[in-house]
Amino acid sequence: MRPATFAAIGECMIELSGGAGDLWRMGFAGDTFNTAWYVRQLLPSAEPVAYVTALGTDPFSRRMTGFFAESGIAADRIRAIPERRPGLYAITLEGAERSFSYWRAESAARLLAADTDWLGRALSGARMLHFSAVTLAILDPDGRARLLASVAAARAAGAIVSFDTNYRPPLWAGRAEAAAAIRGACATADVVLPTFDDERDLFGDAWPEASAERIATLGAREVVVKHGAAPAVVLTPAGIAHVPPVAGVAPVDTTGAGDSFGGGYLAARLLGHPPIEAVHVGHRVAASVVGVHGALTHLAPGMLAPAQAPMVDP
Repeated sequence: MRPATFAAIGECMIELSGGAGDLWRMGFAGDTFNTAWYVRQLLPSAEPVAYVTALGTDPFSRRMTGFFAESGIAADRIRAIPERRPGLYAITLEGAERSFSYWRAESAARLLAADTDWLGRALSGARMLHFSAVTLAILDPDGRARLLASVAAARAAGAIVSFDTNYRPPLWAGRAEAAAAIRGACATADVVLPTFDDERDLFGDAWPEASAERIATLGAREVVVKHGAAPAVVLTPAGIAHVPPVAGVAPVDTTGAGDSFGGGYLAARLLGHPPIEAVHVGHRVAASVVGVHGALTHLAPGMLAPAQAPMVDP
């Protein structure tokens, strides 16, 4: 496995999004993969981006692996599980708001943490690792524990760790299980990217600043609370700041908005932009994504100013 500047961990799925009439358009997406997609577009081509997951050996798995390679995302950190296949989801829209129907019981990604030796190799050699609460939710409790232990080991070896709290209630056995797993993941991370609605629903936070402060007590040095059309709340050792999103955006489809924001933010930080400027990049990327159907789109030039100094390792 080649060293990577950025490696995301999770599940990429077959995505069905609505077309004209009863036609559906097939693509590939998933929360952490979406983030990797946008990081890939924003980092220089010489900076490798990889995806850590498990797939089958079926035609759709092979096609997905080819899609990774065509997109410039390294596919050398994929565990092959012959008896499994990718998960699938369909997007239903009401206006710009989306809902999802999932078929993922036999997803190979549910076993991505089953082999600890493979997982340790897959996480090694990455400058930044990114995962989410969805990554945790698709694993059984032992798999979650193995993943968090492997992420912690990679962090101890020098990797920067990013975590998106992305709470999806149907994936969890209950609120207590989700809350415990998410708190544990926040404790392994340098950067945490929560969404306020999720934090309010799961932890009862009254305002975004409360979410940021609570998460920071677990050890993260940067917390960026996404809040839809309201300003993002950024907490760093320098204090708390509020960064408004791009004005005048009329959403067509909000699928992937938070994931793409994370991709913009993390790419900017890796390139040396300070947190406030990186949030502006995240907002610009998200504004581009909500203007199209589906989670993935190609970004226009100019999202990033010239690179500064690399992000300082923890």
